[in-house]
Amino acid sequence: MSDSTRRSYRGESNASLEALDARFRASLDRYFSRRLRDRGEIEDLIQEVFLRLAKRGSLEDVDKVGGYVFETASSVLNDRLRRKRSRYEADHEAFDGQQHGDVDFSPERVLLGREALVRATAVLLELPERTRMVFVMRRLEGMRYLDIAARLGISVSAVEKHMTRAMAHLVQRMGDQ
Repeated sequence: MSDSTRRSYRGESNASLEALDARFRASLDRYFSRRLRDRGEIEDLIQEVFLRLAKRGSLEDVDKVGGYVFETASSVLNDRLRRKRSRYEADHEAFDGQQHGDVDFSPERVLLGREALVRATAVLLELPERTRMVFVMRRLEGMRYLDIAARLGISVSAVEKHMTRAMAHLVQRMGDQ
Protein backbone atom coordinates (compact mmCIF):
# COMPACT_ATOMS: atom_id res chain seq x y z
CA MET A 1 0.00 0.00 0.00
CA SER A 2 1.40 3.39 -0.93
CA ASP A 3 2.10 6.22 1.48
CA SER A 4 -0.38 8.48 -0.32
CA THR A 5 -3.15 5.96 0.31
CA ARG A 6 -2.20 5.80 3.96
CA ARG A 7 -2.14 9.61 4.22
CA SER A 8 -5.59 9.95 2.66
CA TYR A 9 -7.18 7.40 4.97
CA ARG A 10 -9.33 9.80 6.99
CA GLY A 11 -9.93 9.09 10.64
CA GLU A 12 -8.76 5.51 10.54
CA SER A 13 -5.53 4.10 11.85
CA ASN A 14 -2.94 2.70 9.53
CA ALA A 15 -3.54 -0.60 11.29
CA SER A 16 -7.13 -0.76 10.00
CA LEU A 17 -6.02 -0.05 6.47
CA GLU A 18 -3.17 -2.55 6.78
CA ALA A 19 -5.68 -5.13 8.01
CA LEU A 20 -7.87 -4.54 4.95
CA ASP A 21 -4.80 -4.82 2.75
CA ALA A 22 -3.74 -8.10 4.35
CA ARG A 23 -7.26 -9.50 4.16
CA PHE A 24 -8.23 -8.52 0.60
CA ARG A 25 -5.11 -7.85 -1.50
CA ALA A 26 -4.69 -11.45 -2.74
CA SER A 27 -8.41 -11.76 -3.50
CA LEU A 28 -8.44 -8.45 -5.36
CA ASP A 29 -5.37 -9.54 -7.29
CA ARG A 30 -7.17 -12.72 -8.41
CA TYR A 31 -10.35 -10.74 -9.20
CA PHE A 32 -8.53 -8.30 -11.50
CA SER A 33 -6.20 -10.98 -12.94
CA ARG A 34 -9.19 -12.89 -14.29
CA ARG A 35 -10.25 -9.76 -16.15
CA LEU A 36 -6.93 -8.16 -17.20
CA ARG A 37 -3.46 -9.27 -18.25
CA ASP A 38 -1.25 -6.27 -17.53
CA ARG A 39 0.31 -6.72 -14.07
CA GLY A 40 1.05 -3.03 -13.73
CA GLU A 41 -2.54 -2.15 -14.47
CA ILE A 42 -3.77 -4.73 -11.97
CA GLU A 43 -1.60 -3.18 -9.26
CA ASP A 44 -2.95 0.26 -10.15
CA LEU A 45 -6.53 -0.96 -9.87
CA ILE A 46 -5.89 -2.59 -6.49
CA GLN A 47 -4.32 0.65 -5.32
CA GLU A 48 -7.37 2.58 -6.56
CA VAL A 49 -9.67 0.27 -4.56
CA PHE A 50 -7.71 0.95 -1.37
CA LEU A 51 -7.62 4.66 -2.15
CA ARG A 52 -11.41 4.74 -2.44
CA LEU A 53 -11.75 2.77 0.78
CA ALA A 54 -9.38 5.21 2.47
CA LYS A 55 -11.35 8.20 1.22
CA ARG A 56 -14.57 6.68 2.51
CA GLY A 57 -13.17 6.42 6.00
CA SER A 58 -14.46 3.98 8.56
CA LEU A 59 -16.06 0.75 7.38
CA GLU A 60 -17.56 -0.03 10.77
CA ASP A 61 -21.09 0.77 9.55
CA VAL A 62 -20.75 -1.68 6.61
CA ASP A 63 -22.39 -5.04 7.34
CA LYS A 64 -20.40 -7.11 4.87
CA VAL A 65 -17.00 -5.52 4.34
CA GLY A 66 -15.97 -8.12 1.75
CA GLY A 67 -19.00 -7.39 -0.40
CA TYR A 68 -18.34 -3.67 -0.12
CA VAL A 69 -14.68 -4.10 -1.11
CA PHE A 70 -15.57 -6.11 -4.21
CA GLU A 71 -18.39 -3.73 -5.14
CA THR A 72 -15.76 -0.99 -5.00
CA ALA A 73 -13.43 -3.14 -7.13
CA SER A 74 -16.21 -3.59 -9.69
CA SER A 75 -16.75 0.18 -9.81
CA VAL A 76 -13.03 0.78 -10.25
CA LEU A 77 -12.90 -1.68 -13.14
CA ASN A 78 -16.01 -0.21 -14.80
CA ASP A 79 -14.59 3.30 -14.47
CA ARG A 80 -11.34 2.15 -16.06
CA LEU A 81 -13.16 0.51 -18.99
CA ARG A 82 -15.38 3.56 -19.47
CA ARG A 83 -12.33 5.84 -19.45
CA LYS A 84 -10.52 3.64 -22.00
CA ARG A 85 -13.56 3.58 -24.27
CA SER A 86 -14.18 7.33 -24.09
CA ARG A 87 -10.54 8.08 -24.89
CA TYR A 88 -10.40 5.52 -27.72
CA GLU A 89 -7.42 3.93 -26.01
CA ALA A 90 -7.56 0.82 -28.21
CA ASP A 91 -6.98 3.03 -31.26
CA HIS A 92 -3.79 4.53 -29.86
CA GLU A 93 -0.46 3.34 -31.14
CA ALA A 94 2.52 3.19 -28.82
CA PHE A 95 5.48 5.35 -29.79
CA ASP A 96 8.12 3.32 -31.55
CA GLY A 97 11.44 5.10 -32.05
CA GLN A 98 12.26 2.88 -35.02
CA GLN A 99 9.02 3.72 -36.79
CA HIS A 100 8.32 7.27 -35.60
CA GLY A 101 11.69 8.56 -34.46
CA ASP A 102 13.03 9.81 -37.77
CA VAL A 103 10.13 12.11 -38.69
CA ASP A 104 11.44 15.24 -40.31
CA PHE A 105 9.92 18.43 -38.90
CA SER A 106 12.18 20.77 -40.78
CA PRO A 107 10.74 24.16 -41.79
CA GLU A 108 10.92 23.08 -45.42
CA ARG A 109 8.86 19.95 -44.78
CA VAL A 110 6.30 21.91 -42.77
CA LEU A 111 6.01 24.47 -45.57
CA LEU A 112 5.58 21.72 -48.19
CA GLY A 113 2.85 20.15 -46.04
CA ARG A 114 1.02 23.44 -45.71
CA GLU A 115 1.23 24.03 -49.45
CA ALA A 116 -0.15 20.54 -50.13
CA LEU A 117 -3.02 21.25 -47.74
CA VAL A 118 -3.83 24.51 -49.52
CA ARG A 119 -3.79 22.67 -52.90
CA ALA A 120 -6.03 19.90 -51.58
CA THR A 121 -8.46 22.45 -50.16
CA ALA A 122 -8.60 24.26 -53.49
CA VAL A 123 -9.23 20.97 -55.31
CA LEU A 124 -12.01 20.09 -52.84
CA LEU A 125 -13.64 23.47 -53.43
CA GLU A 126 -13.86 22.62 -57.15
CA LEU A 127 -16.26 19.78 -56.34
CA PRO A 128 -20.04 20.22 -56.35
CA GLU A 129 -21.32 21.08 -52.87
CA ARG A 130 -23.02 17.75 -52.14
CA THR A 131 -20.01 15.72 -53.31
CA ARG A 132 -17.74 17.89 -51.17
CA MET A 133 -20.07 17.46 -48.16
CA VAL A 134 -20.07 13.67 -48.58
CA PHE A 135 -16.27 13.63 -48.81
CA VAL A 136 -15.81 15.81 -45.73
CA MET A 137 -18.31 13.79 -43.68
CA ARG A 138 -16.66 10.52 -44.62
CA ARG A 139 -12.95 11.36 -44.65
CA LEU A 140 -12.67 14.17 -42.13
CA GLU A 141 -15.52 13.43 -39.73
CA GLY A 142 -15.28 9.62 -40.05
CA MET A 143 -19.00 9.10 -40.59
CA ARG A 144 -20.33 5.86 -42.04
CA TYR A 145 -22.03 5.82 -45.44
CA LEU A 146 -25.36 4.91 -43.84
CA ASP A 147 -25.16 7.90 -41.46
CA ILE A 148 -24.20 10.27 -44.28
CA ALA A 149 -27.11 9.01 -46.37
CA ALA A 150 -29.52 9.55 -43.49
CA ARG A 151 -28.21 13.06 -42.77
CA LEU A 152 -28.37 14.17 -46.42
CA GLY A 153 -31.58 12.31 -47.24
CA ILE A 154 -30.03 10.31 -50.09
CA SER A 155 -29.38 6.62 -50.67
CA VAL A 156 -26.23 4.81 -49.61
CA SER A 157 -25.59 4.13 -53.29
CA ALA A 158 -25.63 7.87 -53.99
CA VAL A 159 -23.17 8.43 -51.14
CA GLU A 160 -20.86 5.81 -52.66
CA LYS A 161 -21.07 7.51 -56.05
CA HIS A 162 -20.27 10.92 -54.57
CA MET A 163 -17.26 9.44 -52.75
CA THR A 164 -16.02 7.76 -55.94
CA ARG A 165 -16.41 11.02 -57.84
CA ALA A 166 -14.59 13.01 -55.13
CA MET A 167 -11.71 10.54 -54.88
CA ALA A 168 -11.26 10.40 -58.67
CA HIS A 169 -11.24 14.19 -58.85
CA LEU A 170 -8.67 14.47 -56.03
CA VAL A 171 -6.38 11.85 -57.53
CA GLN A 172 -6.56 13.44 -60.98
CA ARG A 173 -6.04 17.04 -59.83
CA MET A 174 -3.47 16.34 -57.13
CA GLY A 175 -1.54 14.11 -59.53
CA ASP A 176 -1.34 16.95 -62.04
CA GLN A 177 0.38 19.25 -59.53
